[in-house]
Amino acid sequence: MQSAQILLVEDDQALQSALVYSLNKEGYRVLVESNGTKALETARAEKPDLILLDIMLPGMSGLEVCRILRSESRVPIIMLTARTEELDKVAGLDLGADDYITKPFGMRELLARVRARLRNQVEPCEIAKLHFSDISIDLGRHMVVKAGGPLELTHKEYDLLAFLVQNRGLVFSREQLLERVWGYDYAGGTRTVDVHVRWLREKIESEPETPRYLLTVRGTGYKLEA
Repeated sequence: MQSAQILLVEDDQALQSALVYSLNKEGYRVLVESNGTKALETARAEKPDLILLDIMLPGMSGLEVCRILRSESRVPIIMLTARTEELDKVAGLDLGADDYITKPFGMRELLARVRARLRNQVEPCEIAKLHFSDISIDLGRHMVVKAGGPLELTHKEYDLLAFLVQNRGLVFSREQLLERVWGYDYAGGTRTVDVHVRWLREKIESEPETPRYLLTVRGTGYKLEA
């Protein structure tokens, strides 16, 4: 079984070397970047299993890297920060980070957090796959395949599709979809639901203008028929 690949984004050379040594000793394959912009490029190209991401980086901050990656991927992200202010931790978590650890930290604690996040990624893979038409949704890996090839979805496109497929045949109003998919504290309007439905149709329907699966129920909302 191939070992997990970790992208380490850290510009402190001493800490970077110590982390690479410890992660390699645990059997992980490690990619290293010290620049936020390069880290984003590497994450997109290599698709690591987990990212250790410093907040203070040249090129692009770790928070911005996290924000962009989370809109594109479900890869686990653990933020590394020398800051202790609560707002910095909250900002990272709000942007989609899965965990954070404040410097200086013990290597044993960091490795435990890495193992926990990777375990959470692996175990749900046994849970379920959903299918309709030529589309398959792997709920554990957060992957969607159409006609045998990967379907590139944003974070919310995936959440919306998975929710509708799990509740196929049921009609949901825009307000209900906002609550169930975006969350009760989402401050945006219902227009975002229409926009995401349109984007999804362009990716899953053969003829988006006359959809076969993701249907509008006039005066009510949307449902998925499959």
